[in-house]
Amino acid sequence: MSREFTGTIRVRVGNLSSWPAPPLEWTGHGGYILSVGYSPDGTRVVTGSSDKTIRIWDAESGVAVGEHLKGHTHSVRSVAYSPDGQRIVSGSEDHTIRIWDAETGASVGDPLKGNTHSVLSVAYSPDGRRIISGSEDHTIRIWDAETGASVGNPLKGHTHSVLSVAYSPDGRRIISGSEDHTIRIWDAATGASVGDPLKGHTGSVLSVAYSPDGRRIISGSRDRTIRIWDAATGASVGDPLKGHTDWVRSVAYSPDGQRIVSGCDDRTIRIWDADTGALVGDPLKGHTGWVWTVAYSPDGRRIISGSRDRTIRIWDAATGASVGDPLKGHTDSVWSVAYSPDGRRIISGSIDHTIRIWDAETGASVGDPLKGHTDSVRSVAYFPDGRRVISGSEDHTIRIWDAETGALVGDPLKGHTDWVRTVAYSPDGRRIISGSRDRTIRIWDAATGASVGDPLKGHTDSVWPVAYSPDGRRIISGSEDRTIRIWDAETGASVGDPLKGHTDLVLSVAYSPDGRRIISGSEDRTIRIWDAETGASVGDLLKGHVGSVWSVAYSADGRRIISGSSDRTIRIWDAETGASVGDPLKGHTHLVLSVAYSPDGRRIISGSRDRTIRTWEVTTQKPVSPGVAHIPGSDY
Repeated sequence: MSREFTGTIRVRVGNLSSWPAPPLEWTGHGGYILSVGYSPDGTRVVTGSSDKTIRIWDAESGVAVGEHLKGHTHSVRSVAYSPDGQRIVSGSEDHTIRIWDAETGASVGDPLKGNTHSVLSVAYSPDGRRIISGSEDHTIRIWDAETGASVGNPLKGHTHSVLSVAYSPDGRRIISGSEDHTIRIWDAATGASVGDPLKGHTGSVLSVAYSPDGRRIISGSRDRTIRIWDAATGASVGDPLKGHTDWVRSVAYSPDGQRIVSGCDDRTIRIWDADTGALVGDPLKGHTGWVWTVAYSPDGRRIISGSRDRTIRIWDAATGASVGDPLKGHTDSVWSVAYSPDGRRIISGSIDHTIRIWDAETGASVGDPLKGHTDSVRSVAYFPDGRRVISGSEDHTIRIWDAETGALVGDPLKGHTDWVRTVAYSPDGRRIISGSRDRTIRIWDAATGASVGDPLKGHTDSVWPVAYSPDGRRIISGSEDRTIRIWDAETGASVGDPLKGHTDLVLSVAYSPDGRRIISGSEDRTIRIWDAETGASVGDLLKGHVGSVWSVAYSADGRRIISGSSDRTIRIWDAETGASVGDPLKGHTHLVLSVAYSPDGRRIISGSRDRTIRTWEVTTQKPVSPGVAHIPGSDY
């Protein structure tokens, strides 16, 4: 399919029967809006975009909450909140599913891999214990939401891409809509197909949903119609809902089940009476591009829509009243946003070279733009006391600003010789740390702007892995120069001499849970254990792999080490003695790039260049389930 999706997010609020002026806007994404959804309590909106990121928004004010959620390497096609609102799940054209902490935006666990083409739709089960995904590889997959493990075999039956999936309200059934023109119903517990495919559409089924009582299914199709189905019998209920003049991309029920909303490539949203199928009012107009996604707020008072015109629009389903205030001002993409510690202010940094401060409650701009940088502002942050703002820019400098007046405080902090990508403050507000493309880290005195100590230099070649000690007092880094270095996180000083011993580049490093040991894996095919305090090598080399060691990790109790290698195996080691525990875990057909223990230590998960992910039982050292393929495919 060649139709596509891109740009900044602009959220505009419209009236149910007419489009009011002026429209309201939120800005943040750098691509088309492909998916939108409300949190269960209706206070947040989550969006997925072709810019490869997810964003969270305050549903009332339109203010972006935190930074972009980054990790996907291709367009984010589907996003959804968990029933308790604590997690967000996203599906991407990079073939993976990711789980995110809804409060912090942090990625939770490793990506869920198994689909061999784009993941086009994701959803949580009503109890939050399962995730389902629909893919261009023609399958539906079920995942354990806690562990990320694949549950059972893929659900097969569709003969083309699975474009939409959803659970029934009681969690006992799954429905899927496909490019093969059919809808299928599945038993959520067994994965078995329930009854015959639901046939009637003459084009791809782009969206499916259950009614709140679970008695009805609705579907939107490329044939320009919406159909209603009896969920128990699969029979078509009434005539198709006609009115749209192009593909129906998205359909949803209102929480009370009385209304259906649909979004279409004809650039309109339509509302329908769920009982009669009659159109309710005029089409909602305002989008200037295809409407990709629509949803009701949990209380049924709002409708949100996301479009190829790069905007999100919010509609008051009852009155058409405006929602929130516009955050207008930047003239180019916004790289970074952050809240003040008291939550009353927002700062934003932009490609337009400026920083702006906003009232978090009203969305109004506070004062003039903060000007001084001569290139894109890549990162912004408040000091812990909220009195200062720091910014890092592609002009190679860091700047400190008075948060109240917007005045520049002192001279720019200079020293980096390339872009400043990130800035942050220490918890006590006394230090600023910056990371740059010049391969150095710098520490600065927040009061004077003076550089504290020398840049964190020492490596003589590219830095590969880095990790913090559990207490946050140390940083370790591994390099292509074959060494590991330990740094004081407060001063930036190198702690002791480089840890030498590897005879090739260091690919992976990790601390033990108690912080007393460091492990490293190398292209020299060995693992080394180091005393974190002295830097001394502990015991003999862990030998056994016949290829590069790409990944190392400790078990949660610190008693075991696991390693993944280009020799296609995973090995388990006794952390105290260095002895190999059992036979190598075999099954992958290409190099093993990543390994990790489950939190309870009972399972190991491994990812490989063979495009599969495998789960292993630690006690038996046997695969829990076969490896699931993750094969790149063409864009959908």
